[in-house]
Amino acid sequence: MSATTSRRRVLVVLPTYNERDNLGPITNGILGATSGVDVLVVDDNSPDGTGRLADEITTREKRVRVLHRARKEGLGRAYLAAFASALADGYELVVEMDADFSHDPKYLPEMLARAEDSDLVIGSRYVAGGGSRGWGFSRRLLSQGANIYARRILRVGVLDLTSGFKCFRREVLEAIGLPTVVSAGYAFQIELTFRALRHGFRVSEMPIVFVDRRRGHSKMSWAVVLEAATRVWSMRFSQPFDRR
Repeated sequence: MSATTSRRRVLVVLPTYNERDNLGPITNGILGATSGVDVLVVDDNSPDGTGRLADEITTREKRVRVLHRARKEGLGRAYLAAFASALADGYELVVEMDADFSHDPKYLPEMLARAEDSDLVIGSRYVAGGGSRGWGFSRRLLSQGANIYARRILRVGVLDLTSGFKCFRREVLEAIGLPTVVSAGYAFQIELTFRALRHGFRVSEMPIVFVDRRRGHSKMSWAVVLEAATRVWSMRFSQPFDRR
């Protein structure tokens, strides 16, 4: 069922790198689940032709556009470029999600509805009703351990700090100092949520079931995990606290 957006302009951001097999189905899924929502594909010059396919999609679907980047610089840089574009274009809600169907478009209607009462809505694997599917024991342990570790160091109550399925109000993106964000990967997701909390914004979690990617290969690496483990300490001591 398609969801409306209370007349607010909504942009769904899809960062891509070698996602040619997934791009068509995921954009169709987003457009089918929502009404009046636009999609921005942010492609980092994918060698497999994802960017060219995205351009083809825009010729037949006016709700989709593409931001081409010269090279692969990591997920965080792609999202920051997309957020800057969204703010410049006047969008009021900005959703970030994976292009590999790990985040199911069926959750978008509820996420947008919850944004009526929250400044940041997180699709969470670790609240009641949430979970993951297709992960082995080690991947599940790594994810849960990373969240517990970050939550205790940062002293916050959000259960899924590493989630990459989020809906921001533009006020959050304007306030949290995007040009000063230096994290990538897991750490990027943790940092955005932590900055929103430190600025006193209303953050809520909604249950989702995270499904391991249908096609292609995971881009997670031990370097990404290590960055998250070290960055949370600098976040804790560098971010000012602001109660609104």
